[in-house]
Amino acid sequence: MIDLGIIRAGRAVLHVTDLDASRKFYVDGLGFIETESDETHLYLRGLEEHNHHSLLLKKAAKPSVEVMSYKVRHPDDLEKLAATFSEQGYETTWCERGSQHAIGRTLRVQDLSGLPLEFYAEMTVVERMLQRYDLYKGARIQRIDHFNCMVQNVEAAYHFYMKTLGFACSEYTATDEEAIWAAWLHQKPSVHDVAFMNGVGPRLHHVGFWLSDQLSLIHACDVLASIGYAKTIERGPGRHGLSNAFFLYLRDPDGHRIELYNGDYLTSDPDFKPIRWDLDDPRRATFWGHAAPDSWFDEASPVQHVVTKQVVATAEPILKKQKPTFML
Repeated sequence: MIDLGIIRAGRAVLHVTDLDASRKFYVDGLGFIETESDETHLYLRGLEEHNHHSLLLKKAAKPSVEVMSYKVRHPDDLEKLAATFSEQGYETTWCERGSQHAIGRTLRVQDLSGLPLEFYAEMTVVERMLQRYDLYKGARIQRIDHFNCMVQNVEAAYHFYMKTLGFACSEYTATDEEAIWAAWLHQKPSVHDVAFMNGVGPRLHHVGFWLSDQLSLIHACDVLASIGYAKTIERGPGRHGLSNAFFLYLRDPDGHRIELYNGDYLTSDPDFKPIRWDLDDPRRATFWGHAAPDSWFDEASPVQHVVTKQVVATAEPILKKQKPTFML
């Protein structure tokens, strides 16, 4: 398998219905840096990010997910990715330089699960705010970390991302029959850039953003409550068994789910072995033992088709099992 040059999760493009409400939640509440905006776009980044944005919110009639983007090392890697997808029968489309603000040429494709992917090599460089402590507020968001997706066939997604795109597995959940129920895959040397969960799909379950410390999650709860967004707190704070990370899950004004995330571990050693969790182990999702709400299992963001721009139809997962008590 050739090296396709994928580095990490790079940006998410979400459609929202009210940019002013989104700005209050993301900028005033969570502390994202607003790089720039206009009447239909809001470009956001974390404090340590030197690229123009890691979250692009677009005004639209209905909320949905336009793309989940991965950064690659070099523009030539985009051609290698296009050839790889085309050889396997996937339809690709290009957004040429200048057609999107602050980002270079991008390749878009619908993966085998129906998820809209984008790959890019270049984005406008801006001032890094890491040591502008006077600007730290809300959750003090540092950087984008990962995507988590609900798909019909986790095992198929697992093999495609591992064998075709060169991802590695850090942890996974399996049934008694050793069918893969969920998998955490990475390119950067941490637990994941993308996770796949068994469920109605394809849908985006959440986008995870990295924080520098656990107190930032607690402070985010206080800030959100103080500005009238207490009901956006869906789950947590808590600690996952799987990934060991401290977490807080929020729903933005359009229902998109955001995870605030801190405390996972290094996965770069070549002899690192994926960690297996049993589906019925309650510690895997919440190490402290409290259950996830029903919305956790049932609700996620619809995704678009990269060519037609229409929302992709969803279907039930191929693995049927009584809903587990806990789910990551």
